[in-house]
Amino acid sequence: MQQKVLILDFGSQYTQLIARRVRELNIFCEIFPYNSKNFKIEDYKAVLLSGSPFSVRAEDAPHPDLTSIKGKLPLLGVCFGAQFMAHNFGGKVAASNTREYGRANLSFIKNNEPFFDGVNENSQVWMSHSDTIVDLPEHFELIASTHDVANAAFKIENELTYGIQFHPEVYHSKDGLKILENFLVKIARIAQTWTPESFVDSTVKKLKERVGNDKVVLGLSGGVDSTVAATLLSKAIGDNLYCIFVNNGLLRKNEFENVLEQYKDMGLNVKGVDASARFLKELEGKIDPEEKRKAIGKVFIEVFDDEAHLLRDVKWLGQGTIYPDVIESVSVNGGPSATIKSHHNVGGLPDFMKLKVIEPLKMLFKDEVRRVGRSLGIDDELLGRHPFPGPGLGIRILGDVTAEKVRILQEVDAIFINGLKEWGLYDSVWQAGAMLLPVNSVGVMGDERTYEKAVVLRAVESTDGMTADWVNLPYEFLQKTSNQIINGVKGVNRVVYDISSKPPATIEWE
Repeated sequence: MQQKVLILDFGSQYTQLIARRVRELNIFCEIFPYNSKNFKIEDYKAVLLSGSPFSVRAEDAPHPDLTSIKGKLPLLGVCFGAQFMAHNFGGKVAASNTREYGRANLSFIKNNEPFFDGVNENSQVWMSHSDTIVDLPEHFELIASTHDVANAAFKIENELTYGIQFHPEVYHSKDGLKILENFLVKIARIAQTWTPESFVDSTVKKLKERVGNDKVVLGLSGGVDSTVAATLLSKAIGDNLYCIFVNNGLLRKNEFENVLEQYKDMGLNVKGVDASARFLKELEGKIDPEEKRKAIGKVFIEVFDDEAHLLRDVKWLGQGTIYPDVIESVSVNGGPSATIKSHHNVGGLPDFMKLKVIEPLKMLFKDEVRRVGRSLGIDDELLGRHPFPGPGLGIRILGDVTAEKVRILQEVDAIFINGLKEWGLYDSVWQAGAMLLPVNSVGVMGDERTYEKAVVLRAVESTDGMTADWVNLPYEFLQKTSNQIINGVKGVNRVVYDISSKPPATIEWE
């Protein structure tokens, strides 16, 4: 049995990053809303309290019951979690008089404090709160400060209970991972046994128990997620897995044929279904991004329902859903986090859908999926493929989608992606693609005026898709790519490059 960590979510957009950092330490963790009844506290070895958009002083602030946790299990409150404990147990939390957002440096660390073992006294941390702990309650001991935040960290006497007002989970807290390791490994004494190999073993076992001798149909896209999901299911149920690759008409150039060829030698039973006309018809006249995503999802499910009826006794629909899909689509496990956008493969199933859904990768981040894929022996070239959105080019064509616009964008995308590979840039980019804008721009070719489409190129670096920064591609590459697109793709006369980061932008434009 894996030793597990419970993360109670108070609605912070950083909660998933806490989970990812814990996983980096080879420790399994789960996120539940602070008021959930769907977990048993005795299943966990330690508890983390997340940040929150709420103030602990507000009437509608989350108010968790820590009776079964505090003093009984190792407990760490992060930001709101720390402020809640200070506020609830006799201290004082007030609106901050100084700016407590962004970078800060520790100015004091208590000597010989194991929580900060190996952490430099001037270590950079990341603050993100408008309230501050003014006075600590009785029996709360100060263990760290910054120049502006007197009570940056505390512990409770005679308990394994800690609180910090900064965010160790974000990249800008330079020793954040070390602090989490100190708490979870040295203080809570949790074994670091959650590895890709252990995930494969436990997942295959669970899949066998859950699916039994039932048949599963799975949508195979050629991407990392669906490939790893299919391989796990195949390992668990063998020939009872039926893979279907649907051409939704919104794939990259020649991808339908290439993907079918790619899986020929992987031992997977794959059927190709060309439903491009059906998808494009459903998208006619739709310009709102959410309407397009839902339309694509609707047809995706309908096609699978049709195909499942051609197979006898299929009971499950396998999907390559991963953790960021879930987090950005709905509040984590019903918690208070804000919804960013819906994903076509995590929405509600229509009433007529006869299949139950199974998602082997639902708790993994993208980098974890790749590590699991490597442990399964999947080819590195396939594992290194950039993520590609489920709705495909449908959400990279801003506005309405037509067959002609798909053709234009496929040609543009092919030039861009092939260029990245030729220049040796592909593997240094996490995700790249092109967007077709719903505007025409004036241009001149020869002596003639043109009035054609503008396209946007986008390339980002990231580890899990939760945050991303634009890639500073060489000007020479961008210049050559722009010339190739404008000269080679009929209907395009302008190329621009997107230099927005996530946040505040998202990776996709829709």
